[in-house]
Amino acid sequence: MIKRNEYLEKLNRFKDKQLIKVVTGIRRCGKSTLLEMYKDTLLDNGIEENQIISINLEDLKYSFITDYLVLYNYINDMLTDDKKYYIFIDEVQTINGFQKAVDSLYIKKNVDLYITGSNANLLSSELATLLSGRYIEIKMLPLSFKEYKDAYPNLSNDELYQRYISWGSLPYTVTLANEDDISLYISSIYNDILIKDVMTRKRITDESMLKSVSTFAIDNIGSLLSTNNIANVMTNDGRSINVRTVEKYLEGFAESYFLYKITRYDIKGKQYLRSSQKYYVADLGLRYFILGRKLGDYGHVLENVVYLELLRRGYEVYIGKVDEYEIDFVAINNNGRVYIQVSETIKNKDTLDRELRSLRKINDNYEKLILTSDKIPLANDEGIIIRNVLEWLLDK
Repeated sequence: MIKRNEYLEKLNRFKDKQLIKVVTGIRRCGKSTLLEMYKDTLLDNGIEENQIISINLEDLKYSFITDYLVLYNYINDMLTDDKKYYIFIDEVQTINGFQKAVDSLYIKKNVDLYITGSNANLLSSELATLLSGRYIEIKMLPLSFKEYKDAYPNLSNDELYQRYISWGSLPYTVTLANEDDISLYISSIYNDILIKDVMTRKRITDESMLKSVSTFAIDNIGSLLSTNNIANVMTNDGRSINVRTVEKYLEGFAESYFLYKITRYDIKGKQYLRSSQKYYVADLGLRYFILGRKLGDYGHVLENVVYLELLRRGYEVYIGKVDEYEIDFVAINNNGRVYIQVSETIKNKDTLDRELRSLRKINDNYEKLILTSDKIPLANDEGIIIRNVLEWLLDK
């Protein structure tokens, strides 16, 4: 089992804080397993077993819990003294009105509460309403490149990267023996996302068109897209669809954490732009499954990997615009920002000059970085750092 140390550290930081800890993320990214790891950490640090109450509401063992009041009473009856209790509820959204039980448990001084839920029903956009701002959200992603290396320590970085972008990084895939088994596994996850998380939730009936939109978005990761553009392409291919429907489909994919939308930011004007956006996929194994192991487009695949890593490192990420030039990523956090260009190779002088030119247009002192697959030593060109991307991904 691969330790998810970054997420465990977040849980540890908020241990015993008067906040509900809510773990969200794409299906099978490891939410339930994370809580199991965290329970083991609690036990290792002196918490007694009877202080831990763990319920998975998908388990038939708990089928008697039919509403929020039964859930609340069942847990409350186990709070027999003033000791601190650590309560874990998996798939809490299966209980209608669950937020009432969660809120009532939250106000107890001797309760530390952790919940997960499937993305179809427990999304960050709804949490503020359901839980009245009494929570922190821990957004999980599939395995990082660094975590993936723990599963395959004997592979070179290049071999590991090819496997990472082809087989994907959902945690359970590292236990499967071959590509056929992984494809079957990813197929089931994709169908669950499509049917349970998007179609059912958004009340969509045209599965074929939904698949077409997902395929188009996946095939164009890292490219500027607009809903008008997607609708026109579909219509020109003989599949008539309006802009509003495309928006609904893409919203469903974003809410299920299948796709991530990244908007544009005018660096000089210091304003967010509404025209066009890019999409990246939560797991590249899903992309390869959907596109039939399509080769090529390595530059945009590399962008996808870098984008997800920036999210893991706690950045808000935007596409940058400076005059007529584009910056691949403007990554912002409480400590400032970093401007990043991602290029499969910069061995061609024209390519290097293009990447440098865009970054030189930015007149501030924040870090500027070019990430490339080229095997080159760390370099600095007039304050612009040039790094091998795999080394950057493996940074501590």
